[in-house]
Amino acid sequence: MKEPIHVLKSFRITEKASALNAHLNKYVFEVATSANRIDVARAVTEKYKIKVSRVNILNHPGKRKTGRMFGGHPGRTNRRKVAIVTLAEGQKIETI
Repeated sequence: MKEPIHVLKSFRITEKASALNAHLNKYVFEVATSANRIDVARAVTEKYKIKVSRVNILNHPGKRKTGRMFGGHPGRTNRRKVAIVTLAEGQKIETI
């Protein structure tokens, strides 16, 4: 089992994430690219002491880029993985 500190990278605060939080009791986290649904659910449960009912994972592949940032040579931006965590009825994350 992976440690929660290695699975959960950061909490995502965007307009869409705020709307999900306010209306549907869903929270958005950026997670390690090697993490799966079970790892994310365990990490959120351990860290925040709440019950998770569902986890959805989104993979964002790195984009191909050229330009000054890569010295005129083709390169890639970093890939990332985002997890949308739905909490059980009546549960809430207070620290966010």
